Amino acid sequence: MAEREFILGGQKSGKSRHAEQRAADWLARSPQHRAVLIATAQPWDDEMRERIARHRADRAERVPGLATVEEPIALAEAIAAHDDPDTLVIVDCLTLWLTNLLMPADTDAARPASSSAEAAMLSIAIRERRGPLVLVGNEIGLGVIPMGREVRAFVDALGRLNQEVAAACDRVTLMAAGLPLTLKAPS
Repeated sequence: MAEREFILGGQKSGKSRHAEQRAADWLARSPQHRAVLIATAQPWDDEMRERIARHRADRAERVPGLATVEEPIALAEAIAAHDDPDTLVIVDCLTLWLTNLLMPADTDAARPASSSAEAAMLSIAIRERRGPLVLVGNEIGLGVIPMGREVRAFVDALGRLNQEVAAACDRVTLMAAGLPLTLKAPS
């Protein structure tokens, strides 16, 4: 297993299941191994609350030893909080995290001053991590150019974030139709 892996793809491409399989494999290798999922989604409406509940139940069934921590904003700090060589950390997902930073549903909540500063802190946390790390994110730049300045700015920001994360990781896997395609492998 690569120490740092970035799994990206479209919606329902199999990204999360692939990451969960990485956790299941890690947990099966040693009784000392632990696995933590850092979830970035926020339950802003009924549909999202149902989706989060379904994901929790599915994860608990597929990977019973996978603990979950919810952190929608302070991602670098959450990764650092679980910095242990025997603990695999999954972040699911970077796209929702960036959405929380750039387009918060709760406009009254305190937000970081800069998403680029947060991304820089994330890159440092990825590189300094002592244990294995699996990051999940969406690849949304393959389609048409979206209408609206804010949406185009988000797509651009996500593209830059994906490039930064891919550069910081040992392995990059693109998921399509549930199938993994290795874009970058450890040398």
